[in-house]
Amino acid sequence: MARSLWKGAISFGLVHIPVELHSAVKQNELDLTMLDKRDFSPIGFKRYNKGTGKEVAWDNIIKGYEYTSGEYVVLSDEDLKRANVKATQTIDILAFVNAEDVPLTYYETPYYLAPGRGGDKVYALLRETLRRAGKIGIATVVIRTKQHLCALVAAEDGIIMNTLRYADEIRDTEGLDLPAKGMKAAGITDKELQMALSLVEGMSEEWVPEQYHDTYKDDVLKLVEKKVKAGQTKTITAPSKDEEAAPSSNVIDLVALLKQSLGAGRGGPAKAKRAAEVEEKDDADDEEEAPPPKAKKPAAKKTAARAAPKTSAAKAAASKPVAKKAASKTTTPTRRKAA
Repeated sequence: MARSLWKGAISFGLVHIPVELHSAVKQNELDLTMLDKRDFSPIGFKRYNKGTGKEVAWDNIIKGYEYTSGEYVVLSDEDLKRANVKATQTIDILAFVNAEDVPLTYYETPYYLAPGRGGDKVYALLRETLRRAGKIGIATVVIRTKQHLCALVAAEDGIIMNTLRYADEIRDTEGLDLPAKGMKAAGITDKELQMALSLVEGMSEEWVPEQYHDTYKDDVLKLVEKKVKAGQTKTITAPSKDEEAAPSSNVIDLVALLKQSLGAGRGGPAKAKRAAEVEEKDDADDEEEAPPPKAKKPAAKKTAARAAPKTSAAKAAASKPVAKKAASKTTTPTRRKAA
């Protein structure tokens, strides 16, 4: 079983649900190592004492809060726990709200909540209650040294705790050059909207997350393999000269672009990719099942006839052997059928 990141309980009213916190995501980023370009040796980082310049081992590192310039209050893990024991051990639900009322900009990091010992039934009760009510629980929880606002959401078979950003962490849109609200104010016509809706409808499909992956990572790994095969592992590619962007007009024929998009075939990138894979597989199957091509008969005489000069004598000379050959061709199948 996966190791839990945090153990505590969900609390609301008199309800107490023991739970364990587990990470719901993993990072699949490219693992790139920083190198010294002079000899391509890996770069390391040291924890050092700014007073002496000497390296410090992890066992000698503690946390402190700078209450005035250069002066610190030492805070151990036990101090941080004692500051508010309940907050460090409890996911405290403050309210239940409609999920659609919380903007996407507030959502931060998802975690799985699993029931602790003896908490299966009450955990399931909260999950089904959230699902039936169509609500999410807004709660607070302390993880490490920070109190997080979070949302408890009923998933298919469990409860997801998604940390939320506080309102003062969300930047407003002031200063952004955004188009005016509404179709009329933004200059959108009914025709443009209807065509855009048709395009969206044509590209609509079921959500299948497994069909999406990081294609850029694949491309970089292909480049790595290519450089290894070419013996260019130590070659530093120089940046290319920036190409001047072609001047573009501010006037966009939106209807023409939508027509082109609709004419290109309905279906999103996922549908197009699947169709291409199916077509490629069919082509491969056809190549395997197709019989070997029959040997073609030499067409020297036919070629010579085509290349002959356009004179009546040449035409007459060329027509006699061709007619004789045609006659022989027609009689041969007849004899085979009769046999």
